[in-house]
Amino acid sequence: MTLALFKRVSIGYTVSMTKDSGLRIRVQRDLRDKFLEICRSQDKPAAQVIREFMRQYVEREGSIKRSPVETDKRRTRAMTDEH
Repeated sequence: MTLALFKRVSIGYTVSMTKDSGLRIRVQRDLRDKFLEICRSQDKPAAQVIREFMRQYVEREGSIKRSPVETDKRRTRAMTDEH
């Protein structure tokens, strides 16, 4: 059974969201703690902040058509930046 939820988002409009999937990630404890602290200070659930980021990322990156070579370069750069 899928449940449609209506939620007021931070930019002031109501959207319909069906939440039927989860995502589990691993991050450094210090990053997680700082993130949660900021979310609490803004009185926002961490999940809401992550969903907003994901929507913005998909909107920005999803409309860009890249060649396979450019995609590989971006992936390599991202992996290098993590270390």
